[in-house]
Amino acid sequence: MLAVWYETVGYDRKTGKPLPETLQRLGLDWLAEVLKRFSARHPELDRALWEPSTRELGSHIEVLVNDAVLGISHTLDSPLRPGDRISLVGAFMGG
Repeated sequence: MLAVWYETVGYDRKTGKPLPETLQRLGLDWLAEVLKRFSARHPELDRALWEPSTRELGSHIEVLVNDAVLGISHTLDSPLRPGDRISLVGAFMGG
C-alpha cells in the first residue's frame, strides 16, 4: 500500500514560507530512515542533526515523536505510523 502525504520541515529564510516535503511510504518507515532522508535533502539540517565524525544523532538535539522524547515511547529504530509528528529541538543553555 502506497501512501503519500505532505509535511512541513522548515521555513525558507528569505520568504518565511514553509518548505513542503512529500514523503512516499511503502510499508513501514523507521524514524532514523526518515531523519536521514530529510537531512540528505537539506544540508543545514544534516549539519545540525548528525555528529560529523560518527554520523550518530548529535547529543545537542532532542527528537520527539508525538511530543514524547526519544527513549520514552520511541527510539531511532521505531517504526512510524501515518499521522506521527516528529519534532526536533536544539538544546540551549543560559540563564
